[in-house]
Amino acid sequence: MNSILVLNGPNLNLLGTRQPEVYGSTTLAMIESACAEHGARLGLGITCLQSNHEGALIDAIHGARGTHDGIVLNAGAYTHTSVALMDAIASVALPLVEVHLSNIHAREAFRHRSYIAPVALGQICGFGAQGYLLALDALHAALSKAHPE
Repeated sequence: MNSILVLNGPNLNLLGTRQPEVYGSTTLAMIESACAEHGARLGLGITCLQSNHEGALIDAIHGARGTHDGIVLNAGAYTHTSVALMDAIASVALPLVEVHLSNIHAREAFRHRSYIAPVALGQICGFGAQGYLLALDALHAALSKAHPE
């Protein structure tokens, strides 16, 4: 069974109450539960982690090598600022899908730049919590193609 790390960055612990007009009313616990259920249907083991600290996210990415087969990452605002996260992702050489609840390309100009995108398998944004499930589908397909049974 392939294992996926679902990693969430700063302020995502406040989902459901933080700017619901932008991010919706779905909580992080609800997203994590949906990921676990969807992962089980796909035959994926799911581990979820959230941190508001850049270093903890980098440690989780480093720790994923040899433990997980892929990563779903919503780096929050670090998407637009963190070369360190980009370097960590590149260093572990695991397939990663970048996820955002809102469409970052339809928001403020500073959100249009992603340091994650160049080292990601792909980017899913604007579909709310459904984006996480789409990311799991994409990783499942990529892993199945890389390791056909």
